[in-house]
Amino acid sequence: MELTGRIIAVLAAQSGVSARTGNSWMSQDYVIEVPGQYPKRCVFRVFGEDRIKQFNIQMNEDVTIQFDIDAHEYQGRWFNDIRAYNVVRGQVPPVAGAAPVAGIAPGASPFPPAPDAATSPFPPAQEPAGEGSADDLPF
Repeated sequence: MELTGRIIAVLAAQSGVSARTGNSWMSQDYVIEVPGQYPKRCVFRVFGEDRIKQFNIQMNEDVTIQFDIDAHEYQGRWFNDIRAYNVVRGQVPPVAGAAPVAGIAPGASPFPPAPDAATSPFPPAQEPAGEGSADDLPF
């Protein structure tokens, strides 16, 4: 999976020693904001000192992260883990269908054209029956 957005927070790196293997480890969390009419934020983790240094993620940087999602259970509760395995730097694409700052061009509609009846996945609306109908619901 992947997300494209701007890094809005770089959290402190965490490190320790594995109780199982005795090897040292390091991870760092970041917050990415995905643009849109209602921007979304997601915390993701880069695991491994070598990857943290290789990716060198900075505040306000536009990136595309490729990540895996996994969940684990701890004391009867479940937690998501979003781990980035690749980071690509680049421009955040404009929001699809968004109007330019100056406004919409005269005569242009901000909405996509409606599908015709032949390709619509829904049947056409039924006209209500007359006054003598058994269906007397107001809607």
